[in-house]
Amino acid sequence: MSIALVTALIVIALLALMVLGTPLGVATLLVSVATSLIYFGLPGLFLVSSNVYHVLENYSLVAVPLFVFMAGILERSGIAESLFDAMAELGGSFPGSLGIQTCVVAVFLAAMSGIMGGEIVMLGMIALPQMFRLGYDRKLSIGIICASGALATLIPPSIVMIVYGVTANVSISDLFLGGTGPGLLLASIYMLYIYSRARMNPALAPALPAKEGPSGPRKRAAIKALIAPLFVITSVMGTIYSGIASVTEAAAIGACAALLVALLRRRLSYGMIRDTFRQTVLTVGSVVWLVLGAVSLVGIYNIIGGSRFLQGVLEGLDWHPLLVVLLMMAIVFVLGTFMEWIAIVFITVPIFAPVVVGFGYDPIWFGVLFAMNIQIYYLSPPFGPACFFLKSVAPREVTLQEIFASVWPFVLMQIAGLLLVLFFPQIALFLPEVLAK
Repeated sequence: MSIALVTALIVIALLALMVLGTPLGVATLLVSVATSLIYFGLPGLFLVSSNVYHVLENYSLVAVPLFVFMAGILERSGIAESLFDAMAELGGSFPGSLGIQTCVVAVFLAAMSGIMGGEIVMLGMIALPQMFRLGYDRKLSIGIICASGALATLIPPSIVMIVYGVTANVSISDLFLGGTGPGLLLASIYMLYIYSRARMNPALAPALPAKEGPSGPRKRAAIKALIAPLFVITSVMGTIYSGIASVTEAAAIGACAALLVALLRRRLSYGMIRDTFRQTVLTVGSVVWLVLGAVSLVGIYNIIGGSRFLQGVLEGLDWHPLLVVLLMMAIVFVLGTFMEWIAIVFITVPIFAPVVVGFGYDPIWFGVLFAMNIQIYYLSPPFGPACFFLKSVAPREVTLQEIFASVWPFVLMQIAGLLLVLFFPQIALFLPEVLAK
């Protein structure tokens, strides 16, 4: 049986199982077990288990539950509310100011946690009601929350970057640096879009009402409120780039910093820690199942020659290398309509990364492009996890269809940002190159 036919049968089997409602982790695991039994008989089961074991023992993956735990503690510590109050005081009052301040808060939250879902939920609970109360355009408000909340895919410490780095065997700290520039670029594009629309039509994004009384004490309190977020960010990123800690060790330091912040804010309690542990176990448990299935399937597929076949197909295309990279991005985008991002990473990166390196491109640059594509997937229907996260906390009258209709301008901005990084790689590579010297 030709490898091309086997590839087609594997894809058909996966789609059939998912149509039947089988969870993706279970579907990929079933297909990998069936493929190994057909090719190798019972000894093939050993190949499945050994592939999974070597991935799950990777030390860098320990950072994932630690960052999830850190995000859970910060979510319950009330730090997001303090950030909004500080930004409202320091950012001033003008048409569109609340939308711009939401983007700035989202950058802070992303730099503290790297978890997309929790950030969107926090923004949806705090910022969306304020925007509606001020009379912001509903679609603009919804788009701001979803797009700014998804910045955590790029801005370090991004969980997406960690998983990509483990899969592609590239430096996670360099990936963090590479994602910083594009992440801030996208945030700037969002803020420029909000400001431009508010200037053209102030009724779309009214200014915040002026506060009474002296502003001096309020500004001092706002600056004081920024100390805790900056402390958490520095405890993670500062220890990584000063050489004090690895990414995994920095994640542990960040978790401790989050606990200290919660303690100082008098929010730390047994119930809070219990609920955070529970959330962490549930989140990481679902991730592990996806990793088990994807890694076992890719491992068996590699053994039977599948990755060499697909790499040969990509390298054999008589196209400019950038067009091949665009094709890879299109494949990731299509997979995002029915697959979880972590499965997409483990299934595609082992095939795509060697081809990109073979073309002479920097794997850090490709990793940033990949993360930007995952960010687009986070907003794009029909899957669009960001839309579902917001729907879970939005007012009842906000429908899922309205959310999907609201994010399209921001999806187009994300695509524009991806193309900028594609054609101008230094946007992603500048910081890694400068700090490596």
